[in-house]
Amino acid sequence: MKKFWALFFFFWPALALFVCLVAPSNGWWFPSDPKSPMGVRIDGLFYLILAIVALVFIATQFALGWVMWKGAKQKADSKAEYSHGNHSLELIWTIVPAFVLVFIALYQMDVWAEFRVQTYYPEQTRKDGPIAEVTARQFEWRIRYPAPGEKLTDEPVDGDVYYVNELHVPTGKPVKINLRTQDVQHAFFAPQLRLKQDAVPGLIIPVWFEIPEAGTYDLLCAELCGWGHYKMRALIVAESEDAVKEHVLQLQADQNEDGFDEPVEDE
Repeated sequence: MKKFWALFFFFWPALALFVCLVAPSNGWWFPSDPKSPMGVRIDGLFYLILAIVALVFIATQFALGWVMWKGAKQKADSKAEYSHGNHSLELIWTIVPAFVLVFIALYQMDVWAEFRVQTYYPEQTRKDGPIAEVTARQFEWRIRYPAPGEKLTDEPVDGDVYYVNELHVPTGKPVKINLRTQDVQHAFFAPQLRLKQDAVPGLIIPVWFEIPEAGTYDLLCAELCGWGHYKMRALIVAESEDAVKEHVLQLQADQNEDGFDEPVEDE
């Protein structure tokens, strides 16, 4: 029975190693490939951490199985050996994890800065400014565009164009939006883009991203924000810049429609 438990602890790291080897060929990773350049880099960080955790798990579990196997082979009447610890081992398993954590922290700093620090944003986003404002509120996403040809302001002005639960952005270029919330804390989460940013009451938070390919992508709330949290879903529509301009012009026309036809002058 003692050997059974040793084999039991050998089984799990062996299974983990097998799964790590066959996972790439079977697509056992994220549900979809990243659809943005930043998403590719974020996935790389996830894979790095996954590899480190997998190696540590496999090594420690094999070590545990080996110790149990060694103990299982001893005779029942053999004398037990007691140890008061090993300073060298204590130093090793304190310094090595600390080194690994510092390495991860330093390795991800450039990705974190590019995504979070405005001075590291792409120059085009700093030059063009935000293309839209996304305001989260229970339980929808309110989109505000500037009037065609105008710049977006922090506060609404006459001529702004509004829509709900559908954000249109141009493809092939980095774009920036302003994120805010009207009530409680929400989280702007676009899983295919690997993009997540909390919307905090009282703050206007700039968020940038780039979508190389045209398509429709999910926009979800990733912060439990109330009873309707589950249905707080919108779409990010990536299309050509001309198509985005046409969309805003159509929204403007619909918004200004008063329901009356233009009067026809008598000849």
